[in-house]
Amino acid sequence: MPETTVETQGGPAAPRTRRVKSHTRFLVLGLIFIITVINYADRSNMSIAGADMTKSLGITPVQLGFIFSAFSWAYVVGQLPGGYLLDRFGAKRMYGWSLVLWSAATLVVGFVGLVSTPVLVTVGVLFALRLVLGIVEAPAFPANARITTMWFPTRERGQATAVFNSAQYLATAMFAPIMGWMTFQFGWRWGFFALGIAGVVLGLVWFRWMEVPSKHRRVSPSEIEAIREGGGLVDLDEKKSLAASRSTLTRHQFGQLFTSRMFWGLYVAQYAVNALTYFFTTWFPIYLVSARHLNILQAGFIAAIPALAGFLGGMLGGFVSDLMLRRGVSLTAARKIPSVVGMLLAMLICVCPFTDSTPLIVALMTLAFFGKGVAALGWAFATDMAPKEANSVSGSIMNAIGNIAGIVTPIVIGFAISATGSFDIALWFVGAHGAVALVGYAIMGRVKRLEFSARPA
Repeated sequence: MPETTVETQGGPAAPRTRRVKSHTRFLVLGLIFIITVINYADRSNMSIAGADMTKSLGITPVQLGFIFSAFSWAYVVGQLPGGYLLDRFGAKRMYGWSLVLWSAATLVVGFVGLVSTPVLVTVGVLFALRLVLGIVEAPAFPANARITTMWFPTRERGQATAVFNSAQYLATAMFAPIMGWMTFQFGWRWGFFALGIAGVVLGLVWFRWMEVPSKHRRVSPSEIEAIREGGGLVDLDEKKSLAASRSTLTRHQFGQLFTSRMFWGLYVAQYAVNALTYFFTTWFPIYLVSARHLNILQAGFIAAIPALAGFLGGMLGGFVSDLMLRRGVSLTAARKIPSVVGMLLAMLICVCPFTDSTPLIVALMTLAFFGKGVAALGWAFATDMAPKEANSVSGSIMNAIGNIAGIVTPIVIGFAISATGSFDIALWFVGAHGAVALVGYAIMGRVKRLEFSARPA
């Protein structure tokens, strides 16, 4: 086969064999999928360990609610700095360090309480560690979106974002039984130790293997050209593009991300979707133990059922959306129709307080989480809408506003349980967010890439 040289921003790359086709973008997607599984396992493992941890450390439900919410306080605050650093330094460097640091923070949680301290001190340490976890995980999802924008054409981007976004469900489906078993057999600490070590190792793999499209040793010129022609921004993390992005985003342009009706519709919908996510990743296993009277091992396995349904729903939502796009359906309809149908299903959570049958409740939760997965196209919307001058910043704003739900939801549920002694109000509160999402989709209007307007005279 003939050899070719791919020109990079820093000069010509080494000659390599030209291939008619390569699929390196799917290997890249596979890697960020695995990292996102670890990401969500790290942020949600406390929900499985929570029942055992509260007994061991003497923590109350309200205190646990605040500990759960600490992650989101920091995660929200860290979004804009994280997006700015991604636009400035690119995904490889920022994502790699984020992965290593959040894994270290997870590892340290396992050591909390080994030395006897007052309960308030223990709560403060756990709260601080969750703050650290939130700060260092902040660039992760904007980085995922940035990478798919670089590596995938528009017609494949719904599926690509659905794949990495669905990792959150697989994380619960995989790690809820594993964490439940480890907690049951060895105590709550060992899940934190295992995930922390796994993340550090994965960080080393990331730094060794990952590159921008033009410099990746496995990619072919034909694949790069196909991505570029299909609307992929393959040059997004090249040195010249990163240098240009440092000087092009003005205060006026930044302000347009907060005044766009289209983006505000996305922000509202993403908040509602995340409220459902945070219920499942924080209080749901505890609900199974305290309200449905299962032991921690049973709760771990049963919690995996809705999570697996969410994973299948997430994959289906992205597939259907891109299929509709390829069949000539408008971008707006292709993204919104699965989202609306999914959130209607998610509202089935509101029915759960009206039955005392655990199998029926698990079935309703499974359908609701399946629907939530189908509707979880927020990052597909974000990659379709994001102006190229602020690709990561715009996604970070969406993620910041959406993850305010992670602050509000655990605390509201904690107070509702403390005040009423049951989960009924909490379940109605969570299920009502399906209707909030529908309002967001209505506000959004037509989906298109935002083009910054000139500064007014």
